[in-house]
Amino acid sequence: MIGDTAVIIPAANEADRIAATVKAAAALPGVDLVVVVDDGSRDQTGRVARAAGARVVRHSRNRGKAAAMETGAEAVRLLDEDATPHHLLFLDADLGETAAAAAPLIEPVRAGQADMTIAVFATRVKLGGHGLVVRLSKEGIRRAVGLELAQPLNGQRCLTRAAFEAARPLAHGFGVETALTIDLVRKGYRVTEVEVDMAHRATGTDWRAQLHRAIQLRDVARALAIRDPLVTQNLHKLRTNR
Repeated sequence: MIGDTAVIIPAANEADRIAATVKAAAALPGVDLVVVVDDGSRDQTGRVARAAGARVVRHSRNRGKAAAMETGAEAVRLLDEDATPHHLLFLDADLGETAAAAAPLIEPVRAGQADMTIAVFATRVKLGGHGLVVRLSKEGIRRAVGLELAQPLNGQRCLTRAAFEAARPLAHGFGVETALTIDLVRKGYRVTEVEVDMAHRATGTDWRAQLHRAIQLRDVARALAIRDPLVTQNLHKLRTNR
């Protein structure tokens, strides 16, 4: 199969898993380019990713997921030059060997049946959080565009280049997935969920994990406030129902 898909992997301090993720992604049918965006890692993420066969672009400081996604997409655009643009498959750095199961995300985009696919993990990893951020995102997307999603925050997504460009500039930080869905549906792009047998590392319950979820909540709320201010009025209700 001629390569038509580029994998973009935002990564921060993922030296222990990035090699397995890169190698599994590179073996996907139709993938001929893997770009890792080392988002200001303090470990050897970039070096390990390069040794595994990825093209690596590094941020000198951590700029967040959305910035890493845009940097990766720009790197692919420059490598495409005048060739037909690659489809863009975004994968999390901690998927490890399960990234090999991402092929079903590419197929509807390649076949022209969808402009963006979103992964639904068949096996849910038990998370340390209470689902507040997921509920906020689900409700926000439903109210904004009428779309019901099972896993609205899932970062495993395949897009056409045209769809990605239509969504720019991306929302800040962890609000990117929620905003990406709303913005593309509003512009008439076709978005669908696809079940895949993939899994990433579960978040814990320590203070770092709690801080991570607090930042997620902030970023999703900001993205929704910009797109539908009425959505954020439900935030207090969601908290009281935890």
